[in-house]
Amino acid sequence: MILFPAIDLKDGQCVRLLHGDMNEVTVFSDSPGTQAKAFTEAGCEYIHVVDLNGAFEGRPVNGEAVDAILAAVDVPVQLGGGIRDMDTIEYWLNRGVARVILGTVALRKPDLVVTACANYPEQIVVGIDARDGKVAIEGWADTSEVTALDLAENYEHTGVAAIIYTDISRDGAMQGPNIEATRTLADKTAIPIIASGGVSSMADLQGLRDGIPNLAGIITGRAVYDGKIDLAEGVAMLKESPC
Repeated sequence: MILFPAIDLKDGQCVRLLHGDMNEVTVFSDSPGTQAKAFTEAGCEYIHVVDLNGAFEGRPVNGEAVDAILAAVDVPVQLGGGIRDMDTIEYWLNRGVARVILGTVALRKPDLVVTACANYPEQIVVGIDARDGKVAIEGWADTSEVTALDLAENYEHTGVAAIIYTDISRDGAMQGPNIEATRTLADKTAIPIIASGGVSSMADLQGLRDGIPNLAGIITGRAVYDGKIDLAEGVAMLKESPC
């Protein structure tokens, strides 16, 4: 099980949002490259990056910050936010991003996702962000009538490398993850599931690890910046098998 520290980019800075609200911003660092390097020095083997401006504008915005991260570390980086066509997918994979995360287009352009999976095996991740169980898109600004489970099941046998499941109500709120909803996805789909949203303590990491043993990974952001999670201990914990 992989622990992914999160770098959310807004206006070139590392930030966290509360419930996905671009007006509820806490800035943690103005040097994304330095922050990424600190994560790897703590033992992290993969980094999760989101271009928040890009998610709202539908195109890459924080390219310089992403390039700085890629230049600073030698571990894989997965990137989401504003990636909505094949040209952008190809651009980032050619720049050195290990995996791209497709969110809005996973709902609106499923054929694009399937084609991307065929062209880039194991490099396409679907991001499912849910509000009250329904899929949210356009940087969480809109909520569809499609359930998270229905969308996940649509991508069975397509070659999607993983699904990142985020409960928006928990994201940035330090209230703990939605273990039940995450377990449902992990149990009912063959695609590896990565949990995101609300992971606020070492106890949350252990709860996810022990409660969903088939989970592929866990993303944590604010808890790391606030010192609630020790990255080195967290990485080691997730490498251990549940008791």
